[in-house]
Amino acid sequence: MTKTLRLTLFLSTLALAALACAIPGLPGSAGGCTPAEGNLFQDDFSDESCGWEDIFNDETGMSDYDQGGFRLRVDQEQFDYWANPNVSFSDVVIEVDARKIGGPDDNDFGVICRYVDNQNFYFFIVASDGFYAIGKSVSGDYTYIGSDFMEPTDAVLGGDASNHLRADCAGSTLRLYANGNLLKEVTDSTFTSGDVGLIAGTFDTPGTDILFDNFVVRAP
Repeated sequence: MTKTLRLTLFLSTLALAALACAIPGLPGSAGGCTPAEGNLFQDDFSDESCGWEDIFNDETGMSDYDQGGFRLRVDQEQFDYWANPNVSFSDVVIEVDARKIGGPDDNDFGVICRYVDNQNFYFFIVASDGFYAIGKSVSGDYTYIGSDFMEPTDAVLGGDASNHLRADCAGSTLRLYANGNLLKEVTDSTFTSGDVGLIAGTFDTPGTDILFDNFVVRAP
């Protein structure tokens, strides 16, 4: 089985957080979105007042704080939603815990780096049925980097298990990890800086429902 790119992609920017959330906190601080020492940005989603705004919940899906994390639900087929905290970095390591709380295993979810606008960014995704990919959107055109389709792996845990995801954007090197395992390393120099974020989407079956927690951005 292979997962090819969607023939038609409908992409929506979900969230713009307050700029205050990007201001480094005191050394050793933790909780909410105040970065601990050594982090560029972080959010454990315990404080709803510190960002990821434009919350919504309607017939197309939802973007909201929920169950102690940040939830993206996509109720349309061949559709992606994402959320950004309105910060800007060049080289970063992004880590997050992600758990499927509903919908099909035939899904995709992960993180974004170097988000320039809603048509230009890198994405790092896995699927609950054990696939992964690194890709980019250029002027709204999605392509996978280093492969024509999502590739299989045993490193991604299925069902409602939590997966710890990591994406490295360091110079032209892009890496995707799942649960401590390096899945793929590619090179691409299309984008050099931009926002970070979360992403989730569907293929032929709607209902992807992902809960994210412990979002951390640090320097490589």
